[in-house]
Amino acid sequence: MISRNTIDTVFEVARVEEVIGDFVQLKRAGSNLKGLSPFSDEKSPSFMVSPTKQIWKDFSSGKGGNVVTFLMEHEHFSYPEAIRYLAKKYNIEIEETEQTSEEKEQASEKESMYLVSEFAKNYFHKTLLNSEEGKAIGLSYFKERGFTNATIEKFGLGYSPDSWTALTDEALKNGYSLEFLEKTGLTIVKQDKKFDRFKGRVMFPIQSMSGRVLGFGGRILTNDKKAAKYLNSPESEIYHKSKILYGLYQAKQAIAKNDNCYLVEGYTDVIQFNQSGVENVVASSGTALTADQIRLISRLTKNITVLFDGDAAGLRASIRGVDLILEEGMNVKVCTFPNGEDPDSFAKKTSFEELTLYLEEHAKDFIQFKASLLNEDAQNDPIKKAELIRDMVTSISKIPDRIKREVYVQETSKIMEISEDVLANTLAQILRKEQYDATKKAFEENQKIDAVKREEIQLKKIDFLSVIEENTLKILLNHGDKVLTFEERVFFKNEDGDVETKVFKKDYKVYEKIYLSLQEDELEFSNEVFRAVYNHIMFYLQNRGVLDKEKFIAETPQELITIISDLYLSDDRYRLDNWESKNIYPKAKDQESVILQNVNETILNFRVHLIYKLIGDLMNQLKEKDSQSDNSDLLSEVMHYGELRKLLFSFLGNVTPLNHYSQYN
Repeated sequence: MISRNTIDTVFEVARVEEVIGDFVQLKRAGSNLKGLSPFSDEKSPSFMVSPTKQIWKDFSSGKGGNVVTFLMEHEHFSYPEAIRYLAKKYNIEIEETEQTSEEKEQASEKESMYLVSEFAKNYFHKTLLNSEEGKAIGLSYFKERGFTNATIEKFGLGYSPDSWTALTDEALKNGYSLEFLEKTGLTIVKQDKKFDRFKGRVMFPIQSMSGRVLGFGGRILTNDKKAAKYLNSPESEIYHKSKILYGLYQAKQAIAKNDNCYLVEGYTDVIQFNQSGVENVVASSGTALTADQIRLISRLTKNITVLFDGDAAGLRASIRGVDLILEEGMNVKVCTFPNGEDPDSFAKKTSFEELTLYLEEHAKDFIQFKASLLNEDAQNDPIKKAELIRDMVTSISKIPDRIKREVYVQETSKIMEISEDVLANTLAQILRKEQYDATKKAFEENQKIDAVKREEIQLKKIDFLSVIEENTLKILLNHGDKVLTFEERVFFKNEDGDVETKVFKKDYKVYEKIYLSLQEDELEFSNEVFRAVYNHIMFYLQNRGVLDKEKFIAETPQELITIISDLYLSDDRYRLDNWESKNIYPKAKDQESVILQNVNETILNFRVHLIYKLIGDLMNQLKEKDSQSDNSDLLSEVMHYGELRKLLFSFLGNVTPLNHYSQYN
């Protein structure tokens, strides 16, 4: 168990903008920060972070919460795992008890797979450094590659003994389940036999953006022609190779800082670049580049530089990934190394200054690169040249931004010595065909929708009571501890039987006024979640008197944090922040008037809703009564509440805000 004091320290020290900034590129938007959603595929940023309130909200997926919630949603951490991650990040001492075998068995399937993968990483690393076999074979190999001890430690490199069950036996001895050893692919089970998948290989742990071990890559060091040179973990619940980039955990901060990501192919390319001082580099690990991998990078930067070795055949095969990068709205450059060199070998023999200078001078825009590469094939053949130009225009068509497409058309026109009009017309034809194909596909998919289901689609009716309750919570969260002067109204009937009001003024804190008003009318929230949030806010304010937003968020139960972040930030998405930068300075008194009006209208709306409900109940009673019965008392009550309703509407500016309550009539 983690002590409450440690958890409080983590919340006090951890900054939501710093933690999320490790995973998402954030830019200032008034008092908040914005970025692309890490939970959905979007081109316009709708992910918002509030440093002042220490919360975040993703409007594309509806997720939100505090710093711990983000790690639980994004990295699939348990609550304790998220606390441990933050404690490690901020160098906070944390007391942890070793998990017993029983506790390990009780962990969720995913969590168990993470635990056994972490164990395997540590086992391989210790074997590399401490065992005779590991040092003689694995460590000597890494040293031959020029890797330092610091680099080996940074990437957690290891060695799997050349024994059939070394890892499996050690894991079982330490209480890990064979079920999860098999599910992660660390152990292969065939009937009553079991053996290690990575027997006799040097090991490269593959980590998530937060550092969790997802899988492994293993390289064999013998000349066994029957065995694959590189072997990766199989697909599993936690390892999806098409959604992972090797080295991203080590590179994420450097990518965001340099606003550029170098993309290579292999593990050693990444490691050698890191050791040379160029840390903003990741690898697709030998797999064809995917859209999911590109989106991982897009959270940190919009700029990718693809690094290729000098092998022409490999270049032509790999260049297809460039179109995919363009399609995701990224800016892409390409850099090649001299013949016979790859990123690993080139970085190994050059200094940091020489390497960075080479990358800067040889990184070409994708159009220039494609033209130079494919022009070698075309030479003086007009048919091949025409095919080349169409190929370049096809790449341009992948770019979502219209202005960028126009600029690249002009650039291609200059390079290939062909008129812009011809290129523009060709581009328009390609785009029209793509649009037609997309429309046709959408139409065909739409036709498959069951006719019965289509008839069932209806517009959802707005629950106006929930709107009132939501507005009440927003007022409490943003202004609950403010002191305002309220007008108290007492209703009474004069001698003529007309309803009159007596008005007097009194100072209340906003939360006190709302609490007393709801208590007076015996009103409570109908929405269970809103009711829980209301009770939590009231408990905090009644005990503290002042709403310290950071402390309030830290003390909010995890099951309520998402809804509270939603309430805090839903208005901010469209609000024009930083008025002062536009020389507009709202007066404090004007702000108080707006808050006061909002509080009064919310309380009155609650009361109007109550009156509608009472009138509806009375009307139902009238319907159930015999037509011969004396209904004068019920009718009198209906008329009384009708007069009170008109009076409340007059206070609301003669507007009927809840005229959708026809269900009560």
